[in-house]
Amino acid sequence: MRALLLSLCILSLTACEMALAPLPAWQSPEKRNHPDVGQIIELRSGAHLSASQLLERLQSARWLLVGEQHDNPDHHALQVWLLEALKQKRPQGSLLLEMLTPSQEGRVREVQLAFAKGVPPDNLPAALGWQKGWDWAQYGPLMNYALKQSYALLPANLDRQEMLAIHQKPPVLVGAHSTAASVQSSLSAQIREGHCNLLPDEQLPSMLAVQQQRDRRMAERLQVAPQPALLLAGAYHVRRDLGVPLHLADLGKTEGVVVLMLAEAGSSLSATEADFVWFTPAQPEQDHCARLRQPSR
Repeated sequence: MRALLLSLCILSLTACEMALAPLPAWQSPEKRNHPDVGQIIELRSGAHLSASQLLERLQSARWLLVGEQHDNPDHHALQVWLLEALKQKRPQGSLLLEMLTPSQEGRVREVQLAFAKGVPPDNLPAALGWQKGWDWAQYGPLMNYALKQSYALLPANLDRQEMLAIHQKPPVLVGAHSTAASVQSSLSAQIREGHCNLLPDEQLPSMLAVQQQRDRRMAERLQVAPQPALLLAGAYHVRRDLGVPLHLADLGKTEGVVVLMLAEAGSSLSATEADFVWFTPAQPEQDHCARLRQPSR
């Protein structure tokens, strides 16, 4: 009988796979009682999914793009959960992060090797050359998990020097999808809002160029990364109607691209922006423009 059960397990791996880990407890303090919290929605059909059903839909993606709000700890906890759960469904080829730049790639490789040898560095942020703009308290658990894995951990962003060069002399962006007037208009409006509507008009083309060249770099890195590849980046970078998917299309990659948006409860998303949304509690709203509005003394 035991031999028969073992044979059935071999023939039907899905029935005998490890049970999924419990979902992480919510950490963000706002909107915990909002009806959206915990809901996973397939945006094209409007169907509400369980976490297991979401995994079934994600596991065949060649390129899985996961959008986050950078300061939301629930998004980072769900990312670790997703990586671990997807590992049970299929091998992971590579993980790409907006938070890493090309100048860090060698450091990341060395640290991964140190983890594999069982001698991780005492000061992990220093060993990685971690950039202060990314809150290590938010990203530390993700990095500790990813560095222990055997798959490639790759940078998806531009180095600062590259951004400065693009800002000073914006290159010509090639591709019908990413250069559409509606795309550039929407991104420009987002950049204005992100800079509190205080950005001088003459700087807008350079800022737009940096944003789109960052998206193009992410698409280029995804294109050559071992598959299946998973990208973690800010929400605007992964949006189907504005970000990396358009650049992948300009590079001839349209099949196998799936976008999962991690969003705070009360957010409104459509099927033009993402394929799936997973709602979490929210972080307290911060008026980052208040300081800029204060009159100088």
